Amino acid sequence: MAEPTRVATHAGDLTLGEIIIPCAVLEDGTRVLSETGVVNSLGLYRSGAVHVRARDASISGAHLPLFIAHKNLKAFVDEELANVLLSPIWYRPVGSGTRHKGVRAQLIPKICEVWLRARDAGVLGERQKLVAAKADILMRSLANVGVIALVDEATGYQAERDKDELQKILAAYIAKELLPWTQRFPEDFYREMFRLRGWQFHSMSGRGPKGPRYAGKLTNELIYKKLPPGVLEELRKLNPPNEKYQRKYRHTQLLTGDIGNPHLEKHVAIVTTLMRISPNWRAFERNFYRAFPPPRYAEQQSLFPPDEESDGETGGES
Repeated sequence: MAEPTRVATHAGDLTLGEIIIPCAVLEDGTRVLSETGVVNSLGLYRSGAVHVRARDASISGAHLPLFIAHKNLKAFVDEELANVLLSPIWYRPVGSGTRHKGVRAQLIPKICEVWLRARDAGVLGERQKLVAAKADILMRSLANVGVIALVDEATGYQAERDKDELQKILAAYIAKELLPWTQRFPEDFYREMFRLRGWQFHSMSGRGPKGPRYAGKLTNELIYKKLPPGVLEELRKLNPPNEKYQRKYRHTQLLTGDIGNPHLEKHVAIVTTLMRISPNWRAFERNFYRAFPPPRYAEQQSLFPPDEESDGETGGES
């Protein structure tokens, strides 16, 4: 039975140094690399290294792809890899009527590993060693970056993927209906914050302590911004401030009861503990960034305000 042809929704070129391999994301989300591109990237055509007889390229009558079909490689191809490669993926690139044969992107490191293991075992011929050298370059290029992420970036699928992931996160964290107000921030959270900031604390009554409006900004920085990316932005969108910088609801009323608020409450407990063990705000900042390092390449900013002016947030639960 002929393998059905899938449709590519995104296509591009995966660039790894001097190596360029056409790639695509198919309609079902499968990431593939052009089989011809993989063959070329390994130097199998350019070096003239491959003259594989049909009987050497087959397992139980089925043919393995050219880039792994050498007889002296068979001992290094495990059954799982062979079975997957024996079921090729046919697809049509964006805007093309021609069928292309693809290789699942996540298999590339495994394919390279076959060549490297054969090289280490000393079974490769001189021309095949050139292919192994190419495989080594590919492996090194993929050592610190996932091939799936590279394909998504090369094809432009990354933006769409991120959009889909954001919608899944928001669906998990943002409640469809407004929840009744419940105290989610314990008094100790603000008591410790006020102690470290040198603010006068009055026991909480109602929905939060009276204090500098900057307390709301700190609540955002310490708590809400540590929820998954996009959650705070959605809360602000659904619960905007009025002309007096006051919000109609507490953000916690918009979080889901099974995921959103439990995550927030756990994080509040951790931050409260860090504040409790810190003798002063500087020490707390060090403890906080040690526990929650900023994203790689992001600048670690001080939580001290330049002048403690309001940023439009209210104190208490922002």
